[in-house]
Amino acid sequence: MKWFITNLLLCIVLVSARAASSDSLAAPRKWDKRVHLKYKGWERLKPTHAKWQYAGGMGVSSVGVGWDYGKRRQWETDFLIGYLPKKYASKFRLTFTVKQNYIPWSITFADRWVAEPFYCGLYITTIAGEEFWEKEPGRYPNSYYNFSTKIRPYIFVGQRFGVDVPHSLLRNVSFYYEISTCELYLVSKATNKSLSMKDILRISFGAKVYLFRD
Repeated sequence: MKWFITNLLLCIVLVSARAASSDSLAAPRKWDKRVHLKYKGWERLKPTHAKWQYAGGMGVSSVGVGWDYGKRRQWETDFLIGYLPKKYASKFRLTFTVKQNYIPWSITFADRWVAEPFYCGLYITTIAGEEFWEKEPGRYPNSYYNFSTKIRPYIFVGQRFGVDVPHSLLRNVSFYYEISTCELYLVSKATNKSLSMKDILRISFGAKVYLFRD
């Protein structure tokens, strides 16, 4: 738990420091070769990458697209659609997720290989279905359920490793893992000391493909 909280606090500090400074003032880094492709006009709507993720509170499996921005591509915004099989719910359900990532460091070695040793962020996921609600239904006593069953915010930390691809369509293929938790798990841990870390932390795996070249 201390490791997770320490990394989360570090992430907050880094994000605040980065937001306070301008990209134009960033010092060059020989080991960080990320370059944001600055599309113009309608090209800005073109996704810069696609993702697939297994687990993580956004369904068993999810896919989506995203956009990177910032001088070193340190910011990413993703939109993903996932699914939850019938055995995990009353029937097959779709999930929808908006995810924000901050990647402060990227290390390039052997010309083609790339490591992002630490990144963090948050995401909000929702599930389709009338049995899930944003606000507590009137049939329940006040404060019987203190949390929404339809919308769930998560925070996470992760690592990513990839390789540049010599292809006209693809720039890079990478694989990642993330450790996440949500507000419900954190409150449960705070009020129930018998819960262990494995009860409140979730691990997920995924792949990311950078699209297009300049």
